Amino acid sequence: MSPPATSTATADSTATAEVSAPDRPAGPHVIAGVRKTVLYYEDVLLENRRGPSVPARRAVAAAVIANPWLGTGPGEDLSPEVAAIAPVLARGLTDRLIDVLGGVGAIEAFGKAAIVGTAGEVEHGGALIHTPFFGNLMRDFLEGESIICFADARGDAGETLVVPMWHKTHAATRSHYQTISARVSDAPRAGEIVVIAAASTGPRPHARIGDRSTDPTVSAQHLESDLSW
Repeated sequence: MSPPATSTATADSTATAEVSAPDRPAGPHVIAGVRKTVLYYEDVLLENRRGPSVPARRAVAAAVIANPWLGTGPGEDLSPEVAAIAPVLARGLTDRLIDVLGGVGAIEAFGKAAIVGTAGEVEHGGALIHTPFFGNLMRDFLEGESIICFADARGDAGETLVVPMWHKTHAATRSHYQTISARVSDAPRAGEIVVIAAASTGPRPHARIGDRSTDPTVSAQHLESDLSW
């Protein structure tokens, strides 16, 4: 929407003239159809009555967008809209995470998610988070190397989705397996999609179940006891 016309007066005249706002390209959020953004973060101060030995902040950034494929059939090519919209979401959401979590270097774990409104397909959410136009860029912006773990669903406004995260460069680092809940009270509406990026600055509180490098060898053939129910 263009801003309202403004009135100006010259030094040698008391007459006013209507001045239109200059033509300019629509901003990225307009191109992506973003209705609103939501940012949530949490600091765990106590777990089982003790402070974590490694304090961590977890955050989710969400964008509510109009579903660009609303009313299309299951054979619709989704790629043009993905190429136009997903990079905008990747940049905007990771910028918000970087800001609230204290910089790229502070972020250790990440995850992503999408909730599609009831008039859309789950594939519409997947198109926006499971392609290089979002996943690769999110990984680059957050300086990660791991595949980004994810969740996706279809639901009504206010749907809560549990978003998984793991270490951004060492996916097998079990201490960083964690989740954070994401919810937007008025989204997604039937014709909307909520796209979510999540990150954490550290591990779960009191992580102590070891790692793959310290695991004993465990397989069915190594077990001698009867495990049948």
